Amino acid sequence: RRVHGGDLHIPHRAHDLPHKFKKMLAPGKIQHILCTGNLNSKEGLEILRNICSDIHHVKGDFDEGKDVPDVQVVKLGFFRIGLIHGHQVVPWGDRESLAMWQRKLDVDVLIFGGTHKYETFEFEGKFFINPGSITGAFSNLSSEVTPAFVLIDINGNQLVNYIYQLEGDEVKVKKKEFTKSD
Repeated sequence: RRVHGGDLHIPHRAHDLPHKFKKMLAPGKIQHILCTGNLNSKEGLEILRNICSDIHHVKGDFDEGKDVPDVQVVKLGFFRIGLIHGHQVVPWGDRESLAMWQRKLDVDVLIFGGTHKYETFEFEGKFFINPGSITGAFSNLSSEVTPAFVLIDINGNQLVNYIYQLEGDEVKVKKKEFTKSD
């Protein structure tokens, strides 16, 4: 199982992960974490390391440090997965601009952030995931942000995407599947 999240903004906009998410993301349950950036601090990275030591993350527009890449490509099973923060996409969340990044990175799945809003879609035979903000930190676009993260399972050429959203005091789960064509 792999978790995709981002836009933590710890400690500037949020102090920690929501309690209900922390209970779900107990150490030992997750194999990989792919993070879209804006950890903002060593504390944010340590929160993720407490869940899983295998972390791939990219630099968000509020992250400091020169040792974090702007983009990463990770191979998981039969899938090449690209990871960007999303501030490079103009306008933010634009499907044509995201498809340009997908082609540039030559990936089957592009995970992006920046908007703090969960979204998945297929476009031109590829899959795009914005896991939203795992802490529910406000964004430049909205002060009302639903905390969310994505968990994916990969089996052969099939990717199953589970979105966890904290709505009020309840965690709601939705599922979306993507099959890679040969």
